[in-house]
Amino acid sequence: MKLYPPLISLLIFAVSSYAASSEKWTETLTAAKKEGQVTIYIYQYEPAVKWFEKDFPDIKVNSLAAPGSQLGSRVVAERRAGKFIPDVFSSGANTNYNVLYKGKALDPIKPSLALPEVVDPSHWYGGEHRYIDAEGKYIFAYEVNPSAMRLAYNETLVDPKEFKSYWDLLNPKWKGKIVSFEPANTGIGIPMQFFFHHPDLGPEFIKRFFGQMDVTFSRDQRQMTDWLAQGKFALCLGCAASMARAQGLPIESLDTSGWKEGSAFGVRNGSLSLMNQAPHPNAAKVFINWFLSRKGQIALQKYGYPENPPNSRRIDIPKGDVPPDNRIIEGRKYLDVARPEYADMAPIFELAKSIMKSKEQGK
Repeated sequence: MKLYPPLISLLIFAVSSYAASSEKWTETLTAAKKEGQVTIYIYQYEPAVKWFEKDFPDIKVNSLAAPGSQLGSRVVAERRAGKFIPDVFSSGANTNYNVLYKGKALDPIKPSLALPEVVDPSHWYGGEHRYIDAEGKYIFAYEVNPSAMRLAYNETLVDPKEFKSYWDLLNPKWKGKIVSFEPANTGIGIPMQFFFHHPDLGPEFIKRFFGQMDVTFSRDQRQMTDWLAQGKFALCLGCAASMARAQGLPIESLDTSGWKEGSAFGVRNGSLSLMNQAPHPNAAKVFINWFLSRKGQIALQKYGYPENPPNSRRIDIPKGDVPPDNRIIEGRKYLDVARPEYADMAPIFELAKSIMKSKEQGK
């Protein structure tokens, strides 16, 4: 077969690029082993990161697990004191974007992606890497969960067939029978983004739902779930139905994907970023590539949060560990709230606070 000069040049370039990439990865790995450790601040999926040490025993994992809001506040306080501790940060999108990205505490994560199976977008949902930030390089979304809508009901009090639209939640029969996280709580960030940005819902729906339905607010998910199971409330925004079912409680998720407006999916707690001024930058890059690899994302689904396994955005891995609530159903209507244009929660929180203030004044 005759090879024409342009094709020969292309092949030479491809081979050279691969060789250069392989050499760079080897150098990074050697440097990472000299650093000997990587520090990760992570919400909820800490058990998965421990599997990194099985593949890289020369790199010790120091992990700190806590809710994203607490970890974000900790980073801010540490940096004010001149301390730069974590190398990698994993949490919900709100902390990563509204605290760390806006606070200019991140380095671009995109240049750190090196393994071919990580770089290749065809392995990921939608055939693309999803970055939450508008620059498309700082916050990598590795999770996709429709269950993040967090609407649940008591099976003895509610017939789910009654609901065809979110507006059905405003039926007077449900007034005083709904419990929810406070609307400015990041625990329901994805539903709030969906309500706010959906063209058929918007701020008006949020005002009427939280302002007119005598919703009871709580900051404790366990408390809300107990109340729902006891029948004190019929509906809950913020309860984890799959965990309640596992305990034999009469709680089920409202499958909103078949409703008129569809449903949302988002990252839940699955967004990853690289801290700037990281004390172990090479170990951080090795960890990031492992975590986003096929092996790392399988560990995420299997071990990350056994009570309610997350759904990785990688589509080339088995989904047997992922419960039905967390799977994307083909043919259903979804709004991906992990898009960059939805990342800024400030206007949503402002609206939520104004509603709460009006309720307090009305008492």
